[in-house]
Amino acid sequence: MGERLSGCLIAVLATDGVEQIELTAPVAALRDEGAEVHVVSDRKERIQGFNHHDRGDEIKVDMSLDEAEADKYDGLVLPGGVINPDALRLKPRAIEFVRHFVEAKLPIAAICHGPWTLIDAGGASGRTMTSWPSLKTDLGNAGAQWVDREVVVDENLVTSRKPDDLPSFNAKMIDLMAHAAHNHSAAE
Repeated sequence: MGERLSGCLIAVLATDGVEQIELTAPVAALRDEGAEVHVVSDRKERIQGFNHHDRGDEIKVDMSLDEAEADKYDGLVLPGGVINPDALRLKPRAIEFVRHFVEAKLPIAAICHGPWTLIDAGGASGRTMTSWPSLKTDLGNAGAQWVDREVVVDENLVTSRKPDDLPSFNAKMIDLMAHAAHNHSAAE
């Protein structure tokens, strides 16, 4: 366990249909580095995780989207799963929440289908990103440069393609969050 993220509060935005490991592994990695992490959702109490096409576990929700104040968080994680980001894209409150991190240039970590939500929040244009391959055209149409790499860091944004990329994704996510936290505390 480290303390690189001690004092940081990180939001993980998800709903039913989230790819379970893409939520649980980043949450564990962030907590191992001392961060406080909230699973934020449009659902109350629990969301349904998936292991690809199969139902997984129910995941505890820490904060409802209606109650969550984006400006209280130091960073955002957008896990994938096909259903999860597609459903969030239809929720104006979810897009507003994500847009706060985009506009404030706070760290955002998005994996698999997670970058879909960034398109609607204005966070894809002009960025170099990766994702699940089926998002390549959508991200390109939104003005992003899509590349097929395990992990891509573009300023305050880290993206990865799939669960197999989680070790690299988690490492770069922690580096990005720690760098932002260090710069924030140095500026105060």
